[in-house]
Amino acid sequence: MNILIFGPNGSGKGTQGSLVKQKYNLDHIESGAIFRQHIGGGTELGKKAKEYIDRGELVPDDITIPMVLDVLKKAGPNGWLLDGFPRSIVQAQKLWEALKADGVKLNYVIEILLPREVAKNRIMGRRLCKNDPNHPNNIFIDAIKPVDGKCRVCGGELSARSDDQDEEAINKRHDIYYNTETGTLAACYYFKNLANEAGFKYIELNGEGSITEIKETLLAQLS
Repeated sequence: MNILIFGPNGSGKGTQGSLVKQKYNLDHIESGAIFRQHIGGGTELGKKAKEYIDRGELVPDDITIPMVLDVLKKAGPNGWLLDGFPRSIVQAQKLWEALKADGVKLNYVIEILLPREVAKNRIMGRRLCKNDPNHPNNIFIDAIKPVDGKCRVCGGELSARSDDQDEEAINKRHDIYYNTETGTLAACYYFKNLANEAGFKYIELNGEGSITEIKETLLAQLS
């Protein structure tokens, strides 16, 4: 089973991706990890990518795509879940062409839909429990809202991550994701338009539901 998953920062994409990975024993392939794997391994592609990264430049698609495909080909027998790539319409087109050329079957494309303002609030509303950072607390989500400013699970002290409060950085990431002409949503729509003809299933999920609701809806559509 091979899956592409899309969703803006704040949509719970990482959580849902992890649940799917565990249920089907898939290799979770994340774009940042691909760069680290190639650079750490000293591959030729990794060396080329490092030159761009060291200069603070984006790695060109003609380097990124082969790196992604190389990792996909080495995935385990149960398949892969690709997360964080493609991020643009051009990358989507090149990835699809490369998958077809290599005879790699795509089974599902998952899109988690979430309004931009809701996504931003979810990021800025996250709070970390001093006793256990895995305790879910968010001041903008009723189901996991802190109680009297304390952790809803254990009553511990809460704090906010500095990067979760960087509104400018959040807006920049969302500018890329919500761009329907050249950005990540354009990539989503590219695959959505391909689905019937290409033979894979395109799944849309309401990201405003609870983790459990989204999980149950998603698993019901994966077969």
